[in-house]
Amino acid sequence: MMETDETLFAQQQVARLHALLEASRLVHSTIVLDEVIQIVLQIVVRELELKGAFFSNFPGSYGDVADHSGEEAQLSFPLRDKNGETFSDLVVIVPARRTLNLDEMDFLVSLSMQAAVAIENARFHVRALEWQRVEADLSAARDIQRSLLPQHMPDIPGYSIAAHSVACHEVGGDYLDIVPLPSGETILVVADVAGKGLSSALINTSFRAALRAMALSGVNLRELANRMNRIHYNEGPEAQRRYVTTFLALFNPSANTLDVVNAGHNPAFLVSGSGEVRRIGPSGIPVGILADSEYALEQFALDSGSRLLIYTDGLTETRCGDEEFGEARLLQWLVDSDASDAQSVISSLWTTLDNFSDEPHQSDDMSALVLLRRA
Repeated sequence: MMETDETLFAQQQVARLHALLEASRLVHSTIVLDEVIQIVLQIVVRELELKGAFFSNFPGSYGDVADHSGEEAQLSFPLRDKNGETFSDLVVIVPARRTLNLDEMDFLVSLSMQAAVAIENARFHVRALEWQRVEADLSAARDIQRSLLPQHMPDIPGYSIAAHSVACHEVGGDYLDIVPLPSGETILVVADVAGKGLSSALINTSFRAALRAMALSGVNLRELANRMNRIHYNEGPEAQRRYVTTFLALFNPSANTLDVVNAGHNPAFLVSGSGEVRRIGPSGIPVGILADSEYALEQFALDSGSRLLIYTDGLTETRCGDEEFGEARLLQWLVDSDASDAQSVISSLWTTLDNFSDEPHQSDDMSALVLLRRA
């Protein structure tokens, strides 16, 4: 008789283990969160013949889970993540006058552990899909922002112009532009929106659209800066926090002059053909900080062999250990440069920065524009 009882017990254990293995297979057969939840609830109710079941922190249920005034028991089994933190409970409704035995309780505990793993995997899959959509959107935004950079340099007799811009993330806050005017003059813009990433890129695009529309309306450079400041400030607190350091230059090739407004931007460098260095510093605060900011205009002559470098602070803040590339090193490099065209100057500049830096990844947006008057 004892051997028969032991045999029956062993058979029950094997059957319960088989049921648990089959339940585990079903639970892990999908990575869709809603399907995982429904599979677990169905197994619980059907396998143990319970009234109903549901999860405390997820929608959906199986069976009868309505409130009752009878003698039904409601039992909870925690679901824990890989750190041991409970993120939900499997709640089962046991029929009146029914008590779960030890095997059934073990089955529910084991199934809860399997459910926790499957639900975590499904949630990770959902996050992975969401991140893929974000990456696709960012990739499209990167392509759009790149398309807004100057695609072709203007062909101006006696001059050479080149520009280059690289964002440290998918999109960036640097704004670099070359706007030819009907008068034959050209507006050169190098600007830097405070911050990095998508929020700065959105401000960047809005700023570009407003500046181009206003530049082509024929206002002078000083008034252009004043109006852009008021427009940006009036966009509200978020735009004000994303102020824009802006370097505007009106280049007149027939008169060989350069009118400049520097709104809080880092200084540009103008090296004459004879080697004289002009540091063109700010003539006002960045755009968008104060509603009534006014900007001063300076004019410079471009003699034969002149070189102008306008850049964003990502260049000077390029690091090698604790040392920055810095303004002094950048200016000395420009003075020593003997390139005969602007594109060669830009290429040499990026090579110099790459050779200096020991950073594994670019830490800030980097943009530069070079205007060179041929000797």
